[in-house]
Parts: sequence; structure tokens; C-alpha cells
Amino acid sequence: MTDHAITTTKVKLSLPDATVSQNNFLSTAYLAQPKDPGSYPGVVVLQEIFGVNVHIREVTERIAKLGYVAIAPALFQRQVKDFETGYTPQDIETGRSYAMQTQASELLRDIQAAIDYLKSLPQVKKDGFGCIGFCFGGHVAYLAATLPDIKATASFYGAGITTRTPGGGNPTITRTSEIQGTLYAFFGTQDASIPLEQIDEISAALEKYNIPHRVFRYDGADHGFFCDLRASYNPKAATDAWEQVKQLFGSVLAG
Repeated sequence: MTDHAITTTKVKLSLPDATVSQNNFLSTAYLAQPKDPGSYPGVVVLQEIFGVNVHIREVTERIAKLGYVAIAPALFQRQVKDFETGYTPQDIETGRSYAMQTQASELLRDIQAAIDYLKSLPQVKKDGFGCIGFCFGGHVAYLAATLPDIKATASFYGAGITTRTPGGGNPTITRTSEIQGTLYAFFGTQDASIPLEQIDEISAALEKYNIPHRVFRYDGADHGFFCDLRASYNPKAATDAWEQVKQLFGSVLAG
């Protein structure tokens, strides 16, 4: 299949329930879409703790080239304006500090705002959306899968799904029964932040509630294996995972 030619831009989203102190009700998002006229499914891309940085923008563009309208909302916009950074130890510490300030309910509202923006675009199909997230965004993608509009979710190495939720409260895994569509989860067996027993717990919960799903465990892969800007990049695992994402979105959203 030939990649679509695409256009990219930054757009502004209204943050529901935000206060004036939270950046005047507006959040930044990165939008990528095919140039050619047509009707395309929409996909929300959820950032790592490093913000909507070059890696997340590149993933957003890759999805658009497949024939989707992809949007990456800035999930830390309530904490800091237009945050993006690299992968140094200091960057990790800073990104984690913002992630710790997020709230599950606010994240869900802000992701819904991104979906609603996509719905406002005439070229976007309105009958089901995709979601893909990495690291912090992989956890948030599991949350976002509970939104009625989300029909296909790809969650990459989301740590803490079985033990916590953003802002506190019952762990995110306790919301598994609310998942609306199909969920694919991707993990590396060498990821110290996600013990193998937690992967098994996620798989068991998805089975228990009859959620259409697949759980991928990549031997020898570490946290962040999909990102070619990180030392943990694993080309073999990343290549296979991307093929699985294409299959998921193609069968559920574009089928």
C-alpha cells in the first residue's frame, strides 16, 4: 500500500471545565491528515511523559500516512504549556513530575475534547475512533478505551495499570469491564517497570470481561522499545508491533 501524502498543523482544543489559569481554556494538539479528499477514520495519539515531542509527532504522521486523521493532544496542558523534551535522566524526572499531577477524569475529558475536534472535521468518519499510547500514554490509552467513541486501542508498555490510576483512586485495571471496543497491549519482557505478573493480570482481566484483545510480549524488549530515539529501541519488536497496530486499525476502523 502506498503511503498517503499528508499535511500537518498545530490546532487548539477547548479544555472542558478548565479555568482561566489553565491556559485560557485552550490546549495544543498536533494534527496530521491525508492531503487527498476523502472520508477517513480518526485516531488519537497519546504521549509519553516527554510530551508531544518529535517521536510522538512522527508516530502521528505515520498513522496519517496510512489513511487516518491523527491527533496528538498535549496531555500536560493543564500543568504546563506546550511541554516537550528529550530522554535524559533530568527529562525523565521532569516529565514524571507533570504526569504525577494529572487526574484520570481530566485526562478522559481532554481526550474526548480531541475526539470531538476530529468529529468537527468533515473528512473524518464519525462512527468509531482509534487510540494509541506509549509509556504514560499507554496507561492513559487503557483508560481512554472506556470512552464510548473508542473502538480500537493500542496500549504500549503502560506501567501501573494494575496498581494505580492518574490522580489516585482504584487502579485503572478495575475499569476493564467498561472498555468499549478491541484492545491490543504491547509489552517487553525485560521492562522492569511492568513485571510479568502484571502483564498476566491485565490479560486475565481482559479475558474475564470478554474484551476483544491481544496481548503481545516481546522477549528481550525493554521499556520504550518502540521509540527509535531511545537506547531501549528494539527494531524487531517495534516492526512487529507496528504491523499489529496496522492490522488492528485496519480491521476495526477502516474495514
